[in-house]
Amino acid sequence: MNIHEYQGKELLREYGVSVPSGKVAYSVEEAVEAAKELGSDVSVVKAQIHAGGRGKAGGVKVAKNLEEVRTYADEILGKTLVTHQTGPEGKEVKRLLIEEGCDIKNEYYVGIVLDRATSRVVMMASEEGGTEIEEVAEETPEKIFREYIDPAVGMQGYQARRLAFNINIPKELVGQAVKFMLGLYKVYVEKDCSIAEINPLVTTGDGKVMALDAKLNFDSNAMYRQKDVMKFRDLEEEDPKEIEASKYDLSYIALDGNIGCMVNGAGLAMATMDIIKHYNGDPANFLDVGGGATAEKVTEAFKIILSDEHVKGIYVNIFGGIMKCDVIAEGVVEATKQVGLEIPLVVRLEGTNVKQGKEILEKSGLNITAADSMADGAQKIVSLVK
Repeated sequence: MNIHEYQGKELLREYGVSVPSGKVAYSVEEAVEAAKELGSDVSVVKAQIHAGGRGKAGGVKVAKNLEEVRTYADEILGKTLVTHQTGPEGKEVKRLLIEEGCDIKNEYYVGIVLDRATSRVVMMASEEGGTEIEEVAEETPEKIFREYIDPAVGMQGYQARRLAFNINIPKELVGQAVKFMLGLYKVYVEKDCSIAEINPLVTTGDGKVMALDAKLNFDSNAMYRQKDVMKFRDLEEEDPKEIEASKYDLSYIALDGNIGCMVNGAGLAMATMDIIKHYNGDPANFLDVGGGATAEKVTEAFKIILSDEHVKGIYVNIFGGIMKCDVIAEGVVEATKQVGLEIPLVVRLEGTNVKQGKEILEKSGLNITAADSMADGAQKIVSLVK
């Protein structure tokens, strides 16, 4: 789950992590009023969407007076920002963060993620702040420093100090930087983050270390115990199909192809998308119905797939272990009848109760193309769509 920058900073502030003062605004008038209340010589007007690269897309402006705040707020609100993370369709800006300006001396990068290779949380830092960390990793990897954190003891002060010295934080500000990093780690662990990224972390002319930007993402599987984080969820920033899928405990991610996929198991879903691409098709979604799907869940999954106007065919690929093929078949038949399916449908069933499942499909009298293998099914749906 993603949240907005201003919400991330609100959380950071609770953990003693220094951030600039700011206020959220939903209209031009609210933006001007926020700037007045902040009383800063310089104000920053920042678009709030769930995507990075906002500055490059014109979503961050520095205003030197209230008139400029009004001008920039009017310009950005309602604008569709297209960044490297939004895709070509972009995202409409519906809220702004009005923030006090600060006297920036140096910019740094600090981020925390889970390193799956070591099964440990790693804090990364670089003196190349303000730059996409992917570019730094590719062009100057020696400028990224890492500290792997023992989960039994948590991040230690010496690790934070080592990072601060490695990225050349001024000596007189190392203490503040250490407090900042330890606070950031605490947020990451206690709030079940999947990523906590500060880019840039800045040192200021008046001797402060603070987060000028903040990106916090959270593990959706842990949100049942993070009620205070859940209140930050902005449904307007999420795909309506993904929201609907979550109501039925379906794992759905929209893509930009035209072949809808319904599969059980994340690994099989990934493999299904790969084999569709192998035969020159384009998957329209990732959809994992899970191991305990019912006929109702399968029906809802069909409806969600078909709500995507780009879908020209559907490939159902089920390997029945816990999942029973006859239950899937019943769901497929019921869904096909309910939605009045008019596009090609290819079904491949294998595993528990596969014989009964195939019989249900055959006796349905519906226009369903059976497949003998995963590859056979992929070839058939690609051919039918084309």
